[in-house]
Amino acid sequence: MSKKKILIIKPIHEAGIELLKSNSNYDFEVVENDDPEFLKSKIKDIDGISIRTSKLNADVIKVANRLKIISRHGVGYDNIDLEASKQKNLTLAITATANAVAVAEHVMFMLLNISKRKNMYDTTVKEGKFNDRNKLPKTVEIWNKNILIAGFGRIGQALIKRCLGFEMKVFVYDPFVSKDVIEKLGGTKVDSMEEACKDMDAISLHIPLNDKTKNIINYDLLKTMKKNCIIINAARGGIVNENALVNALTNNTIRAAALDVYEQEPPPDNHQIFGFSNVLLSPHNSALTLECRRRMAIEAAESILYYLSDKSKLNFNNIINKDVLNI
Repeated sequence: MSKKKILIIKPIHEAGIELLKSNSNYDFEVVENDDPEFLKSKIKDIDGISIRTSKLNADVIKVANRLKIISRHGVGYDNIDLEASKQKNLTLAITATANAVAVAEHVMFMLLNISKRKNMYDTTVKEGKFNDRNKLPKTVEIWNKNILIAGFGRIGQALIKRCLGFEMKVFVYDPFVSKDVIEKLGGTKVDSMEEACKDMDAISLHIPLNDKTKNIINYDLLKTMKKNCIIINAARGGIVNENALVNALTNNTIRAAALDVYEQEPPPDNHQIFGFSNVLLSPHNSALTLECRRRMAIEAAESILYYLSDKSKLNFNNIINKDVLNI
């Protein structure tokens, strides 16, 4: 019997590679090139794919005659053509349980960094300006402050624990999660994101990017926020309208922003967002801790191996479209 074939688009942590190597029933290949034409030449006889943030468009998926599962090394899957996947009846898996802690910690790092003006204070000391400390803008506490967690999946639920540890008042917007679940974890459910934003000191976004959420943070909404509000986006670029955010920062409509994701990645070299001292940026790496990279690689590999060998072993929390499994 011929071996099943697995394609790894962009390298993953060695732990995932070792797992694949330990299964002699499969051949796998890791490729750096994610150009669509190259992928079309590779994918024709592939049974399973692991993919990170590369685009997997309809033209590529259409020629995948043996493909059964796409395993997304990460959580968001807006880089995959879902309609083409549906037409092919493909199973889509994500690494939903792998990155919650890493992203939640990154959000807290961003929130604390802005609130405590880490960069400014650190530079002051290193430049020999210690005695200027009383001239510097003052920091603020996050104790007793209102924070809105928009999206209450695993990342949102990991984040609430950390916010409560700092004794913040946590409000949650997620129409798909019940009031009982939110209150049990220490939050207060809000039914209107627009209304809730008016009273928040910080807003952290953890919602998927789709037609309903694109540009949900726009200038009309930003204008309603408190002047000391901090916007944090570690979800998907496109949820925040970056032109609107630039305008809000220019006009001092909000206090600050922290972005790990962008409408265009990488963002253009002349992006206006780079010019603000009250903006903290990271290169879409909130989940790329050593521990999380290892967990994601293992989960991504396991989803493919278990799907192709024994579907009962699958982590069903990681399967987006369970209806196609037929088990």
